[in-house]
Amino acid sequence: MQDPAHESTEQVSGIDVQALTRALAEPFEREEVKFKPAVVSGNRAMALAYVDARVIQDRLDEVLGPLNWQDDYECLSDGSVVCRLRLRLGNEWVTKVDVGGPSEQPDGGDRLKAAFSDALKRAAVKFGIGRYLYRLPSQWVDYDPHKRQFAKPPTLPDFALPTKGRKPAEQPTVKPAAAQKKTQVAGKPGSSSLPANGAELQKRLQDYDAKLAGQGLCERGALVKQVAAAGTKAGYPADLTTWSGPAIKLAVEETRAFEASLRQPQAKKKEVA
Repeated sequence: MQDPAHESTEQVSGIDVQALTRALAEPFEREEVKFKPAVVSGNRAMALAYVDARVIQDRLDEVLGPLNWQDDYECLSDGSVVCRLRLRLGNEWVTKVDVGGPSEQPDGGDRLKAAFSDALKRAAVKFGIGRYLYRLPSQWVDYDPHKRQFAKPPTLPDFALPTKGRKPAEQPTVKPAAAQKKTQVAGKPGSSSLPANGAELQKRLQDYDAKLAGQGLCERGALVKQVAAAGTKAGYPADLTTWSGPAIKLAVEETRAFEASLRQPQAKKKEVA
């Protein structure tokens, strides 16, 4: 028969581990998250979110305490670095291992330091630290290629903010039927929600394009071609699947204008008749 005292200790330890895990995975403060251009296209760039290695170390100190985590490193012949990160979770020490790559900086010492930082961050992700950053939607924003900086700081979705900084959930509003009809291309029929990302935008545009073509209003593919051309003119990439935020709103507005131009001649014909 198991000792009741031992059983109680295990239960408390389990709760502590769950609490520690949640605390490690909590989103960072907004000012701690930085962005760099992953892809640049003209005066637009895809913003990639990241945090410095020191932010990871601060999180480990805050949640576990400086004496309850350890890290050691191994340099490989190709310039990459292996990090072994050990955390004391409850009564157990748990180790996670990952490899970081060197940067493209000209100085060899800087490249090696970048590999150490990258290795630590990758190993920390396996404990849930900063893992949410990999789930952020693609975000194309205005970018100055000469100054190598964003025109304005990229934004973070609500789920990527600390719990204390999130907005309270809002009750959905119901639009009149006329307004819903206008925004079918923005979301599912009868919905006014915008597509969550570029891939969803492209799928909805293709579906709506097929609907307009089926009604004999235009040739198949005309809507998608029109939206892509308008986006390229505005400085967005030709690939619709990379669009987000303002680009998606532009696509919705362009779709409405395109459909209105198609239906206007039909309305005039009915008036004459």
